[in-house]
Amino acid sequence: MNCVKILSVRIIFDPTEISRPTAIALGNFDGVHIGHRRVIAPILPTALDDRHLTSTVVSFAPHPQEFFSNQPRQLLAPFEEKVSLLADLGVEQLVLLPFNAALAKLTAAEFIQQILIKSMQVEMISVGCDFRFGKQRQGSINDLQQIWGDRLTVIPEQTMNVGTSNQAVRISSSNIRAALAEGNIDLANALLGRPYNLLGEVVYGKQLGRTIGFPTANIAIPEAKCLPRDGVYAVQVLINNAHPYISGVMNIGMRPTVNGNLRSLEVHLFAWQGDIYGQRLNVELKQFIRPEQKFESLDALQSQIHQDCQSAQRYLDTEQLCTVPQ
Repeated sequence: MNCVKILSVRIIFDPTEISRPTAIALGNFDGVHIGHRRVIAPILPTALDDRHLTSTVVSFAPHPQEFFSNQPRQLLAPFEEKVSLLADLGVEQLVLLPFNAALAKLTAAEFIQQILIKSMQVEMISVGCDFRFGKQRQGSINDLQQIWGDRLTVIPEQTMNVGTSNQAVRISSSNIRAALAEGNIDLANALLGRPYNLLGEVVYGKQLGRTIGFPTANIAIPEAKCLPRDGVYAVQVLINNAHPYISGVMNIGMRPTVNGNLRSLEVHLFAWQGDIYGQRLNVELKQFIRPEQKFESLDALQSQIHQDCQSAQRYLDTEQLCTVPQ
């Protein structure tokens, strides 16, 4: 059987397992950001007048750019995260088309006939305005329009006014990656429509943090996960997705003060005691505090971490006050 069920979403690898007919949203949907959610919204069960259609997201594995470049692609939401986000929206099934040489060779007409009509029995489609498909991306919105007519929904380019200049920024996965690379967490979170998170298991590290009064949890995250700029962040953390949130400070980087040689992700939780080895942490990034730097001594590092904790706590306290209903 080439399908599995994760949360409430059926994951389809074999076209013969698809629940048909379908209402589909087509795209890669890395991050399931605000723009993606607007593409998906028209095909959700709550939006469908025709209840015999199955709400379906159609995506590709691997990402087409990864296939053509033969290079691993860093993802805003690796597979399990993506499925969880789609489940939260109410999507019923996710069809993962294997992006291989055979699929890459399909013309636009062949993709429509073999994949959309014959295999998936598509009756409704929703796509972004820049969606392309088929060999050398020759297929366009017009090709879909000719067949599905008013059963095709095309979502226009989505933008958001941000910053003091109120500048319009395109909501896209590439702009979110660029913001993360700069440490611009405010912009990344705004475009996502939620805090960017890092999800992983707590593993054993060198346990140096506890020797200077700041014990840390070392987190192993999927290799495919896109990491933000190296440095220190104010964060809020869920342990095994259980509320309430725990405030903390996180460092991503090479730990140059202690001659680290591997990039690590360490979280110091405020007002927390206990053994969390083997537990899963969901770390939500709230603010970039400072870049990583090398200190002359452990005492200097200890002093800076103390200042970082104060900065993070002030920010998180202020954010909490701002979000309390008046």
